[in-house]
Amino acid sequence: MVMPCNVSRARSHGSRALAAGTVLAGLLGVSLQARAALSENLGTSVTAMSLGNAVTADPPGLDAIHFNPAGLTRMKGRWISNSAFAATMSPKASFTAPEGFDVGGWKDDPVAGTTTGDVSAAVYLPGIGPLHAPLPAAVGGSLALSYNAPGSPWTFATGAYVTQGVGFNRTDEDDPARFDGRKVIMQRLVYMAPSVGYKATDTLSFGVSVPIAHQGFALDTDMRMPNQMLGIVGKLQDAWCGDNGNALDAFFMGLCGGGQEGRLRPFNKVASASFDATAPMDPTVNLGVLWEPSERFSIGAVYQGGSDTLLTGRYTFRAEPMLDKFAQGMYASLLGPIAASVVGLPTSIPAEQTGHMTMRLPFVEHVQVGVKVKPTKSLQINLDAGWSNWEKWDKLTMQFDQPIKLLEMARMFGLTDPSKLTLKRGYRNTISYGLGLQFQATDALTLRAGYELRPSSIPSSALDLIAPLPDMAVKSLGLGYVTKGGLHIDVAASYAEGHFSVPANSSCNMNCSGFLDAIYNPYGGLDVAGSIRIRYFGVQLTHVF
Repeated sequence: MVMPCNVSRARSHGSRALAAGTVLAGLLGVSLQARAALSENLGTSVTAMSLGNAVTADPPGLDAIHFNPAGLTRMKGRWISNSAFAATMSPKASFTAPEGFDVGGWKDDPVAGTTTGDVSAAVYLPGIGPLHAPLPAAVGGSLALSYNAPGSPWTFATGAYVTQGVGFNRTDEDDPARFDGRKVIMQRLVYMAPSVGYKATDTLSFGVSVPIAHQGFALDTDMRMPNQMLGIVGKLQDAWCGDNGNALDAFFMGLCGGGQEGRLRPFNKVASASFDATAPMDPTVNLGVLWEPSERFSIGAVYQGGSDTLLTGRYTFRAEPMLDKFAQGMYASLLGPIAASVVGLPTSIPAEQTGHMTMRLPFVEHVQVGVKVKPTKSLQINLDAGWSNWEKWDKLTMQFDQPIKLLEMARMFGLTDPSKLTLKRGYRNTISYGLGLQFQATDALTLRAGYELRPSSIPSSALDLIAPLPDMAVKSLGLGYVTKGGLHIDVAASYAEGHFSVPANSSCNMNCSGFLDAIYNPYGGLDVAGSIRIRYFGVQLTHVF
């Protein structure tokens, strides 16, 4: 979308309006940032969505702040843009016990044969935290504005928008996916993005923007650890202790000392955990270049910088009695304390442990290049390719302010430092492709269609239900209309769907059941299959001011 010149509308107080607009953009971003049920450019721009995000060579208006700030030089005079939209995200999963299912002698997992239920949208409010009220859809908006003095090669702009987000809350108390994220929020809100575009020649422009973002992370989950060791020890307890204990047990390992509550069961809930962390101000940089030798052809490129974002916040672990009673029983016996101390088991586990935490949550860099071609006066074709450095998410480590007693129990599974929790991710770099078609039906009406192929950064060997994002194809339709008064109205609707199938013991982020596969494989030994659907509808208004 290229805006017409309005040099006559530029007033001397444009710079003051821009400064005021910067503040308003930040406030609007904070108050309307509930657009979090999406990920990586899904929902950032109404026009870009309708063109499959293939807009690097034809940045759409003020959305150039994000997609290619060099495109800001096409905004003559003073412009303001507002958008509003609604989006829904529907992840589903089913769990099946394969033939020969056996976890340390246990064969009846209550999760087997179940499916996940409905979800509501979940968002993170800066300064407040995760919003607890269930939302049927993520709704929100954005604000951006720009100023270009008459005859100047410089264009200044700012904006507030969400660049990345996943947020959902499982509404069913007994949802089987509660063991891998009852509530999950990963959200990045840009509340201010000082930007400048410079027109070096009639055909060549450069641009830079500095998005200043709030990064939010929240995770609430129940925990269980179905693995061979837990199952074997539980079967040994049943054989040694019987129904009423064993009088000789006190002189040996103390396997019966915890009573029935201390019997290890691989499919039982062992704890629940919640994490809430933020980085209130995390700047990055976008660099763009745009070459437009003619109206019918252009090439664009953008580098969107990353950040090794440091988040701080709080954690809470709530332990079930099973592991505590087991540990107490061992330490109450003759030989149990020797065995327990060898593997570093705690003498007891408190029902609740809470404190402060830090974690690194990288915001990965992204490079995108694109070309715009107009084979006819009315038809435009956009083609883009983008690369994201998701290998930075090899693992995520949470550092706690004290050793966690529950994690001390995990020393028997190879966890060496109970003051930190490392979640393996194993993500990979990806290249995505976008195609956009635009047809100028009349001087006022533009029709758009988009298709974006988005290979997942999460291989099937690393997939879990915290981030259930398989390969997806995003299909979009949209239109643009310019009123006689110069108001630009853009509308878009998009649909994305992806499916996954993870056979038992093929993703050690979710369903491995080996002897030491405890952290973290809540569906050890089960086949897990599922899908995710995303629906989006947005409206954007752009005009001079």
